Amino acid sequence: MSAKVYFYSMRAKKRSQSLSAKVTKLFDAAGFKSIISENDLVAIKIHFGEKGNNAYINPIFVRQVVEKVKNSGGKPFLTDTNTLYKGSRSNGVDHVVTAIENGFAYAVAGAPVVIADGIVSKDSVEVKIGKKHFETVKIASGIYYANSMIVMSHFKGHETAGFGGAIKNLAMGCAPAAGKQQQHSTLKPFVDKNCRKCLSCIKNCPEEAISLVDGAAYIDPEKCVGCGECISMCYFGVIKPQWKTDNREFIERMTEHAYGAFLTKKGKIAFMNFVMNVTPLCDCTPWSDAPLVPDVGILASLDPVAIDQASYDLVTSQHGHRNSALGEAGRGFEPGEDKFAAVHPEANGLVQLEYAEELGMGTRKYELVELN
Repeated sequence: MSAKVYFYSMRAKKRSQSLSAKVTKLFDAAGFKSIISENDLVAIKIHFGEKGNNAYINPIFVRQVVEKVKNSGGKPFLTDTNTLYKGSRSNGVDHVVTAIENGFAYAVAGAPVVIADGIVSKDSVEVKIGKKHFETVKIASGIYYANSMIVMSHFKGHETAGFGGAIKNLAMGCAPAAGKQQQHSTLKPFVDKNCRKCLSCIKNCPEEAISLVDGAAYIDPEKCVGCGECISMCYFGVIKPQWKTDNREFIERMTEHAYGAFLTKKGKIAFMNFVMNVTPLCDCTPWSDAPLVPDVGILASLDPVAIDQASYDLVTSQHGHRNSALGEAGRGFEPGEDKFAAVHPEANGLVQLEYAEELGMGTRKYELVELN
């Protein structure tokens, strides 16, 4: 049986077709109100964006969901978890400051910011899942104890997961630092030739596992936890993961964490994907590269697998931008070609969808309901 995914394109010819108006209409069409009971504490799971990044979801759109939650009798709060890497969101204080500076102040979004795993990422609950890689997973307590949750995801590429949408937002986004480390622990990056000694990897490694040895960065395999931060922070692309043995297992581990978060809110969770500014890398990078494709639109569903599958299909169907990372890859431009595989050839993002469906999180079969 297919799941319904509701979709609005970017086209607008009058006020009632503004993107803000479309967000509120998607909330209604997808039945988000059904997951909210009177006085529910409603977590709006969002990525606040690293300092320097500008591709994250616009707070104006988040405000529309906040108002709909209030009108439905819920008590909304905006939330995310601290990062494993050393950046502007690695502790609860800096994280809140970054969220406010990126536009998620109460005056703009209409809801308080609550960092779900606390000041130093120690607030979590063990959730039993009994799956292939994990018997239990760690879920941030602020998310675990919320009564319901709306997951708002910026759909974009990711260097190790292939792409990130609702499933990745549930996985990395709902886990404390220890949970993130458990997901990443199979990825052990290495330094390729031509290290430029910029020291960015050394400064950003959360475990101090990288040092300068014989004029080049060296990653100590005993200290490395495989978080992958050095990969995205290497400006010259000389740090790479050992894909052949690790990538599929990493994505499966990530998906099992998503399953754990999903279980805590089963029947009380909804999803909205923004297929706009489809950048090649995650919003955790302190910059935003050119989008791979034109802006597509906004989707909403009660099924995380279906909404990610639909988002992936919509991106795949686009003409790719030649002035993006696709230009460097030299492929992926034509409709029907996998844009994410073109820029991250060793990361099979579809594993997320296959495994999430196997775990019972949803279905890859969907009916796309385009709204006017």
